[in-house]
Amino acid sequence: MSSALDEETRQTLDAGRETAGAMLRSAQKDLQKVFIVFLVGFIGSFYALRLYVWGFLEGITRAKMNAATASELQIIAQTPFDVILLQAKIGLVVGILLGLPPFLYFSRDALKERGLWPSAPVPRWQLVLGGLLATGLFLAGLTYGYLVFFPVMFAFLANNAISAGFTPTYSIVLWAQFIFLLTLSFGFAAQLPLAMSGLAYADIVPYETFRDRWRYAVVGVFAFGALFTPPDPFTQIMWAIPMLILYGFSLYLTKVVVTAKRGSQQISVGTAARRHWNVILGLALVGGLLAYAFVTWGGLPAANDLLARLGSDRRLARPGATLGLSRTVGLALWAGIGTLAAGAVAFMYYVYAELEAAMTPRDIGDPSAIDLETLDAEGVRAAPPEAFADLSEDDAVAMANEAIDEGEKERARAILDRFDEVDAEREEGEGPEESADGLADRASRASGTFLDEFTEGEADEDDVGGYYADITFILDSLTSRAFRIAAVFGIVLASTFGWLYTGGIGRVFEQFLSQLPSQVTPEDINVVALHPMEALIFEVKFSTLIAVIVTLPVVMYYAWPALRERDFVRGNRNVIFGWAAALVVGLFGGFALGYTTVAPTVISYLVADGVRANMIIAYRITNFFWLIFFTTAGIGLLADVPVLMLLLNTAGVSYQSMRERWREVTVGIMAFAAVATPADVMTMFMVTIPLMVAYGVGVAVLFVVTLGGRRNLAPEPTTKA
Repeated sequence: MSSALDEETRQTLDAGRETAGAMLRSAQKDLQKVFIVFLVGFIGSFYALRLYVWGFLEGITRAKMNAATASELQIIAQTPFDVILLQAKIGLVVGILLGLPPFLYFSRDALKERGLWPSAPVPRWQLVLGGLLATGLFLAGLTYGYLVFFPVMFAFLANNAISAGFTPTYSIVLWAQFIFLLTLSFGFAAQLPLAMSGLAYADIVPYETFRDRWRYAVVGVFAFGALFTPPDPFTQIMWAIPMLILYGFSLYLTKVVVTAKRGSQQISVGTAARRHWNVILGLALVGGLLAYAFVTWGGLPAANDLLARLGSDRRLARPGATLGLSRTVGLALWAGIGTLAAGAVAFMYYVYAELEAAMTPRDIGDPSAIDLETLDAEGVRAAPPEAFADLSEDDAVAMANEAIDEGEKERARAILDRFDEVDAEREEGEGPEESADGLADRASRASGTFLDEFTEGEADEDDVGGYYADITFILDSLTSRAFRIAAVFGIVLASTFGWLYTGGIGRVFEQFLSQLPSQVTPEDINVVALHPMEALIFEVKFSTLIAVIVTLPVVMYYAWPALRERDFVRGNRNVIFGWAAALVVGLFGGFALGYTTVAPTVISYLVADGVRANMIIAYRITNFFWLIFFTTAGIGLLADVPVLMLLLNTAGVSYQSMRERWREVTVGIMAFAAVATPADVMTMFMVTIPLMVAYGVGVAVLFVVTLGGRRNLAPEPTTKA
């Protein structure tokens, strides 16, 4: 095994093992303390789950459900060991997380020897403040999740399953994993202000990067939400809007931190605060008076009425009631909290203003310090030559490519034009100056360099470089049609999902049950959702599959000229319409046969034995509906495989190519099955094997039709004079 690793990898592994051993030796005398912390976390979380947490989580799950929906919901254990093993796993994770900090602390000597421990001592107040801030943000994320997001989301998921005719019967393992995964996502997402400000303060990621790349942050938030939340617009918005607000707050906090760091070289925080002490004190007193007026002049009843209208059972208590104090002391506490809050806000505002004003003139006025990435096209053209003095050609090309990626082609052109002007002046007119088409030339050179490095200078049609060049050429040809392709895909996906989401899946289920033989009644089959998102996940996957099938002819139509130029196909692209018609006929013919005969026969055969044995039939949504899909539309897809291969042969794809490329086809089918079908190996092979058998049938048919590959159905290419 070690011979398969290169020297650098072996050295890294050896260094890691040596470091781990040194850490254990360094902390050896204190391992008992670490184990005690681990044991406390393990046992404490084990019994907390058993006594309190399960009931709390179930209450959160049912919080926003009406009585009918709540009565249908069940949380079950599929095996006798589900609950205790789940508690043990969670306890182990909690124990390890609690034991890790003391273990690192006790092994600090070994880490110091290897330079893995901070050399400069960190003041304790900074550690305490950072810990409190991180804990507060984590708790704020959990508060939003458990008080707002979870109750609304679970009510929506349960109602969606029931409206489709399914029973929300959640497995305790899948249900708990789903809750804890979302809990961690909210807790870690709430650390964004601390992470961004810390990275900017340490000069790891400049503040300007967070500011200028906010579009990527928006896309990332929605992508992250698509992975961890139900795929409906409502919960997506419930996830994304707070995260975007948090990103905006983090961006402002990062700006304050960076400004404080840069301006502190000229003025101290104390000096900045003393200059405005009277205004800060006045605003603090105003805040205290506002808090006092809110409590005494009807603010609490108004807030409680608003909570009641929002459907919350929580109410604000009168002053002093929570702590058991008198009303006078409670009012004083409210006023004090208002005073401190207003004073803190005023203090931060005026200190920030003073520090920002104290920025050194060089940071503002030095021409060579101008950040070109923050300028628009006009700003780049107006920038002085000193701003381009230290800019290399590769830097200019990279900056222009980034501008193109952001949709700012004019700014990209301005960057390259100004760089060329400055470079020409620097070289005193030596060499021809690039024209306005320099951007395309530079981008072409850059992509060519990347391709050469990727393929080591070779791009034969049988190696990776050849594939890469062909795929890049075809994708480039689709760029101008990307909006139409995406529009077709999005419309089909949204329409199919909307139909399933609004009861279509329930109507299909009822209609299919009516097709079953008389010996199996619809009451014998019960379809359950073991995971909270199981119904929605199936709806999204099925909708995506339909959208892909519908969009493929559109993609082929627009990619046909590029495929023809690369000698993949021949003839006019209008043949795609005939292809689509032939494939649709085969698909619907197989679907009709499967829906009326094959699927009812298979499912009734599978159910009959269980019914005769008086068993309760409870199938998972994904397993049951994918079985229906495989035995209905799947038959049509299998029939379409040989038909598609014949059509491809008429377009110029040779018999030899399809016979020799069976490995690539197998990998592609397995990748598609892994994404589009339930996440288990058995189902992936159940899809891959029949499709590859159909592919083998297609190869056999082509062998006969093409006389062993000696002739093809495609017309001979015309030679150009």
